[in-house]
Amino acid sequence: MKNPILFRSHSNAARPVRNTVAKTVALVGSVAFFLASIPHASAQVFTAGNLVVSRSVYTGTASTVTIGQALPGGGTAVVNGSYPGVWANEAPDPSFGVTSPIFLDEITTSGTLITSLPLASTAVGTAVNTSFSSKSEIALNLSTDGNYLTFMGYVSPQNELDVSNSNTPNHVDPTNPVAASAQRAIVQIDANGNASYTPVDSYSGNNGRAAILASGNYYTVGNAGNGSGTEPTNIVNNTGVQLTTPGGSAETTVIGAQQGTIGASKGFQYGYSVALNGDPIDKSGKDNNFRGETVFNNTLYVTKGSGSNGINTVYQVGTAGTLPTVATASTTTISILPGFSTTLASASSGVTFPFGLWFANATTLYVTDEGADNPTFNGSGVITNPGTTGGLQKWSLVSGTWILDYELTAGLNLGTQYTVSGYTGPSPATDGLRNLTGVVNGDGTVTLFAVTSTESQNTDQGADPNQVVKITDNLSFTTAAAASGESFATIDNAQNGEVLRGVSLAPAAVPPSAIPALPTWALAGLTFIVFAAGVFYIKQKQSRRIA
Repeated sequence: MKNPILFRSHSNAARPVRNTVAKTVALVGSVAFFLASIPHASAQVFTAGNLVVSRSVYTGTASTVTIGQALPGGGTAVVNGSYPGVWANEAPDPSFGVTSPIFLDEITTSGTLITSLPLASTAVGTAVNTSFSSKSEIALNLSTDGNYLTFMGYVSPQNELDVSNSNTPNHVDPTNPVAASAQRAIVQIDANGNASYTPVDSYSGNNGRAAILASGNYYTVGNAGNGSGTEPTNIVNNTGVQLTTPGGSAETTVIGAQQGTIGASKGFQYGYSVALNGDPIDKSGKDNNFRGETVFNNTLYVTKGSGSNGINTVYQVGTAGTLPTVATASTTTISILPGFSTTLASASSGVTFPFGLWFANATTLYVTDEGADNPTFNGSGVITNPGTTGGLQKWSLVSGTWILDYELTAGLNLGTQYTVSGYTGPSPATDGLRNLTGVVNGDGTVTLFAVTSTESQNTDQGADPNQVVKITDNLSFTTAAAASGESFATIDNAQNGEVLRGVSLAPAAVPPSAIPALPTWALAGLTFIVFAAGVFYIKQKQSRRIA
């Protein structure tokens, strides 16, 4: 392989990194800390111009869950921890999830695998993991300076149950059936694989979906609250758009002006409220259940596409050209972009499911639609009535209002089930698209890359092996007829026991002068970085995933 990686060890003996998951040291204790970026090698891990895809691998075994055991979110387990049947436990426990490791795969824009970097091999080690079946997690965002990738996870060991619905410290909902507590984490990584994370107490009871670094701040989106009663104030102010700084306090700052009455069961929100659109107020804390985000022209945009409260649509955070700060957070407005949907998420028709968004320029915006994920099946598990709403929407700004030009679906094969080698779960089919990125080409076209959503008879479709697809669109086209010859192609496939989550352009190399220096010692071709805790980072040959 072209690059070395670092492997974390508590001894002088380096253990090999396997193609699946490195058997690394366990996270000891629950001490939250920020681990500064560490220059560990001169060799570059990621190359600008390529793509990085976030991937997770299920590492549980039959013993991870025992039939009949009490599950953290309620009910008793109906199947053991063996993959893929383990997800049937979501039936008795709606909060069911299993934490799993994160990998960052570098691929070319045509899909050739270049590098696979286990997050466990970086300075972050095994401290940060994801929830395997949580489809809205580990979205990748490139910082506005192009030098860093950021995403969110959990400060939790692998193979822990229901962490994605756990409380966070200081933000406890007494009605949350998952009583455990776990911090969320913002991970930052550069082209050389130097990684750091900032633990945060945001998104209690639910998950942080995305983070982006802009102007020295992290802007994050997610959802909070898993309780059955009125959301406490410390949950309502824990959701939506949050702000913190690298290495900053675990207590993040909620962005958005207060709506409604503090403590009310309905209408109390920070940021957007359906009351602003003239609709009857709904559950407090849920109108800002955001999951996708981007920064374009120094303006933050977010999407909402799930839940039965609020409006599934695209939002602008603050005024154009100005990013929120701690000083302005409490007065920042969050508003629907003119022309985008104002249909309530609870409506019986006309509801879409926005996820990722990407600006080609100031007047062209692409938005993914995840799809409704409500097909019907025959007795053999074959889809008989597939979802057909998902795809890639193209919007144009005309006289101050966004107009939907068309939705690209050709080549996605919506509702057509496909097989995955070695996978014994229900055959999945593409239902729509989730996270998104793109590049503007010199010939008047753009090439867009997206992660697919799925539909299947799996109890939790978020655990289905999915894909990365690409399509090239002519910027001048404004009608479906003009774009009728454009089609998606699949460039990456999740293997058995894997899911794909985020996609981004790879970060550019950070100049050495911009990286803080730490003591290093070279010995026999190995590079050691010594910490007070006695942990060594050992440079060794990198492995890659076998496609």
